[in-house]
Amino acid sequence: MIRFEGVSKSFGAKAVLTDFSLDVPEGETTILLGYSGTGKSVALKHIVGLLEPDAGRVIVDDQVVSELDHDALMELRGRIGYVFQFAALLDSLTVRENIELGLRRRGLDADTIARRVRESLELVALPESGERYPAELSGGMRKRAGIARAIALKPRYILYDEPTSGLDPVTTAVMDDLIIRARRELGATSVVVTHDLRSAYAVGDRIAFLYEGRIRAAGPVAEIRATRDPIVREFLDGRSAEGEPV
Repeated sequence: MIRFEGVSKSFGAKAVLTDFSLDVPEGETTILLGYSGTGKSVALKHIVGLLEPDAGRVIVDDQVVSELDHDALMELRGRIGYVFQFAALLDSLTVRENIELGLRRRGLDADTIARRVRESLELVALPESGERYPAELSGGMRKRAGIARAIALKPRYILYDEPTSGLDPVTTAVMDDLIIRARRELGATSVVVTHDLRSAYAVGDRIAFLYEGRIRAAGPVAEIRATRDPIVREFLDGRSAEGEPV
C-alpha cells in the first residue's frame, strides 16, 4: 500500500505540497487530479524517492521511503514501474534495448528477457517496433514504449505522469485502454497524474483532487463527479476559481 502522511515540500520560497495526506488502495487506479502546478507530479516522485519530503512521510509496503538506504531503495524501485510524461527513453538505444535495461539489472536470463520484451511490446500494440529508435516513433508511440518498459518489470505498482498530455483524442483513448489493460493483466496498483477529465473518468477507480498543495477531496469516481465542493466543481465544469472558462 502507498500512503502519504502529512507530506510538505517546498522549492525555495514556493510551497508545492502542504500537509498532503492520501492512501492509495491496493489493486485500484487512483487519479491525482488538479490544475497544472498543484504538485501532482511532485507527489508522484516522492513514491520512488526521487524527492524527499521536508516534513511528513511517504510509506510504501510499510517502508518509509526517505529512510531507506541505497540497496533498499533500489529494491523498492524494482517493484514500481514509472511512466514518465515524455517517456524518458534513451535515444541512443532501440526500444528493445530500452526495455531490456531494467530486466538486465534484475539479473534475468536471456530467454526470460526476450520473452518479457516481446510480451510487453505486444501488450502496447508495438510488436514490430523493438528495433526502432525513439526518434523514429511518434509521440504516442514513444509513450506506449514507455509503458512497455514499465510493465516488462511486472511491477506491483505503476505510476503514470501525464500519460495523455499532448496527445490527440484518438491516441488518448488508446493510452487509456492500455492503462486499463495493464492493471487488469498485471493486477498492479496504479497512480495516474493527469488534468484530463476524460482520461480520469475512463481509467480511474478513485480520484484525489489536489488544490493549493493538499487533498481537497478524495473518493470513488462517481462520488467526485457528483461533488458539491465549489472548488472541485469549478474544475470539473471547466471554470477557473473566478468562474471564468478555462
